[in-house]
Amino acid sequence: MPIHTLDLTRDVVTLTADLCDIASVSTQERAIADAVEAALLSLPHLDVVRDGNVVVARTELGRDERVVLAGHLDTVPLTDPPNIPVRRVDGMLVGRGTTDMKGGVAVQLALAARVPDPSRDVTFIFYDCEEIEEEFNGLKRIGEQQPDLLDAEFAVLLEPTNGGIEGGCKGTLRVDVVTKGISAHSARPWNGHNAIHDAGDVLARLTAYEPATVQVDGLDYHEALNAVGISGGIAGNVIPDVCTVSVNYRFAPDKSAEEALAHVQQVFSGYDVTLGDCAIGARPGLDQPAAQAFVDALGLPVVAKEGWTDVARFAALDIPAVNFGPGDPNLAHTDDERCPEQQIEDALAALTRWLA
Repeated sequence: MPIHTLDLTRDVVTLTADLCDIASVSTQERAIADAVEAALLSLPHLDVVRDGNVVVARTELGRDERVVLAGHLDTVPLTDPPNIPVRRVDGMLVGRGTTDMKGGVAVQLALAARVPDPSRDVTFIFYDCEEIEEEFNGLKRIGEQQPDLLDAEFAVLLEPTNGGIEGGCKGTLRVDVVTKGISAHSARPWNGHNAIHDAGDVLARLTAYEPATVQVDGLDYHEALNAVGISGGIAGNVIPDVCTVSVNYRFAPDKSAEEALAHVQQVFSGYDVTLGDCAIGARPGLDQPAAQAFVDALGLPVVAKEGWTDVARFAALDIPAVNFGPGDPNLAHTDDERCPEQQIEDALAALTRWLA
């Protein structure tokens, strides 16, 4: 495995390119974690801890407040031919990881090097396996096994937000709504009962459903309930006795998992509703002093995060959190992934104002 080095004195856009050029597809983050760890160990004002391919660096200045800056090291798979090394084209950094999320990671590293005496203690977290199944997520593992490393009054996840602030995140759950029928030969349907036809009522309820807009800590979260899959039938000449409609509910972070499931069960009362998976959301905590100070320092408007992100892992530890980072999330994972260089520089400047 080649040994990579990172020069934290380089400008933040060049540092982003250097990070992108270290291939780090999920589960293959060792090389970039080694480079990040080595760079941080060169900074005497930080205590550095390595756990697998998670690197945590902390100031210990005895400040009244501690904040977390977190970002993941992995990317989705490369294209064929590979879209690294990255390129600089007309003010854009183009290639895998430029948006999701090596720009944010570069900002973390630049802050770690350039702000040795921050106004509040800072924990920098660089973690692996965000882009794949939850069971592999490095931040999840640290939160479960070493939660003291995440302890703080406030957290910022540097996922791409197009340079704006997105507070908290919505929760998400998936259920299977099952209709039951009776099998029969399709030439004699009167001998059976068609479960797929009954699914029409399930779809009608979804069509008639009016999702709520819920205000949480001053932000409007738009809920959504949608069919995301349907299955049924075993052959072209058999009346199906079972049909399953998979439904996804995106819910405001004022709800617990139990409350969200109860709501969906009420919508589909009379049917078997089986929970598939669920991840609760995160309140932005904008009523908390640490969050207010962040928003005031950056001077940017705040909107609700309409998707789900790892800020929810901080919320589970009662740590308010927001998303803020360079890059348009609509370009994440695309073959022509790219990020405006100015957004990376602006993110560094904004967080420097906050910390310095």
